[in-house]
Amino acid sequence: SAYIKNPQHCITRVELSVCCGNLLDRDVTSKSDPFCVLFNEVDSSWVEIGRTETAVNNLNPVFGVKFKVDYHFEEVQKLKFALFDEDKCSSQLYEHDFLGEYICTLGVIVSNKKLHRPLTLANSKPAGKGTITITALELSDNRIITLTLCGRKLDKKDFFGKSDPYLEFHKQGDDGKWINWIVPLISLCNGDVDRSIKVLCYDYDNDGGHDFIGEFQTTVNKMSEIEFECINPKKQKKKKSYRNSGIIILKSCKVERDYTFLDYILGGCQIMFTVGIDFTASNGNPREASSLHFINPLGSNEYLSAILAVGQIIQDYDTDKMFPALGFGAQLPPDWKVSHEFAINFDPTNPFCQGVEGIAQAYSVCLPHIRFYGPTNFSPIITHVARFATQALQQETAAQYFTLLIITDGVISDMDETRHAIVQAAKLPMSIIIIGVGNADFAAMEFLDGDSSVLRSYTGEEAVRDIVQFVPFRDFRNAPKETLAKSVLAELPQQVTQYFKQRNLSPSNTASE
Repeated sequence: SAYIKNPQHCITRVELSVCCGNLLDRDVTSKSDPFCVLFNEVDSSWVEIGRTETAVNNLNPVFGVKFKVDYHFEEVQKLKFALFDEDKCSSQLYEHDFLGEYICTLGVIVSNKKLHRPLTLANSKPAGKGTITITALELSDNRIITLTLCGRKLDKKDFFGKSDPYLEFHKQGDDGKWINWIVPLISLCNGDVDRSIKVLCYDYDNDGGHDFIGEFQTTVNKMSEIEFECINPKKQKKKKSYRNSGIIILKSCKVERDYTFLDYILGGCQIMFTVGIDFTASNGNPREASSLHFINPLGSNEYLSAILAVGQIIQDYDTDKMFPALGFGAQLPPDWKVSHEFAINFDPTNPFCQGVEGIAQAYSVCLPHIRFYGPTNFSPIITHVARFATQALQQETAAQYFTLLIITDGVISDMDETRHAIVQAAKLPMSIIIIGVGNADFAAMEFLDGDSSVLRSYTGEEAVRDIVQFVPFRDFRNAPKETLAKSVLAELPQQVTQYFKQRNLSPSNTASE
């Protein structure tokens, strides 16, 4: 079937509903009159987005006013929900009593779908027993319509041979059958199933002088009708005996949801994050300032910067925030054998670190206890994550998607094995992000990023989809820290939805239509 692409925009509109319980009672003679104010963080300052209505004499308000915000997966969007007791008819917040607040990211809200948390005061102490519940809902109309059409007894326009009739939205051959037409409902009728649609039928000519055959009007709701007469208004006026210029037959009409990345996240999909760190000798002695692993007086280096930039966003989409952190290309104590997939916390049975801060801590502790060696082999660590993705695949649900971040300084030694591992991983719920640190030649990394051509294994097998995103860290050294994350994570939402759609998997807990 033909598919008219509906590119998923990085920006999605999200509606946030707020209700609270057991709010502090600041009024002496009656209960508090609460309202909620939403702020987002811009350049380290809180900027107000909007306010709810005031719930009079109510310590357990369910606010009717919803907040609408733009959702960007590849950004850290920090939000603050602040509750106040309305005391005066004033727009100035300092005129009202503060009841408590909750600060989080938008990513945390959508990954939980319904978030229930305690409120705190400005000094981080509990705001009594006050709680806040935030519910996220995607606002966009993601329905698509699939039409299967054919024609019968359409007017012939060619003197020699059969006509080549086509509808205004699709060209076809001379057999009077059109292949399936799939289009976003919002594009066809602005999402209004009762909106009138005009369908024009032409005979295709190579010179561009297409001949008009006829037309008809309908709506999506009326597309249960089996046949539509194709009318040529000029012929209809000239000939009293004119009936039609043929019949357009609707064989099937199906309206369904075209699931977005946010649908899968709201449906409970978890992004399982793993980090792979290059400890080969080409990085230099970590005790020397020239080394890429040297931790500067500010407590950072390019490896740590890359881990934090990507991890601080992805960690919002994994509820337990326990991430495997693996190293490769180093000799390990006590026998100093080279390993290409070792836990940097030196616990192979439990390689998990608590959040990105836990990864950074394990990395810093690991450095003085290993010997940098080589070669730079990617395939073991890719295969390691692929094993877990294979287990998730067997569940036949859209519950988990695996993301492997590899940070490296140089040329891959096992290119054939790496290509093969990536081609196999492309069949799994898995994506790979590669960040190149230092000033090496990263041409081979660009080759693995299949944006310009389809990646093939050494056996000639093609990757069923592009799952690799590569960026050199040096391009972002002087850019704001969030720019790196935007670049490396921009393709991930599309890769997630593409995989689950190829497997015909709906969100595990489908949001209400």
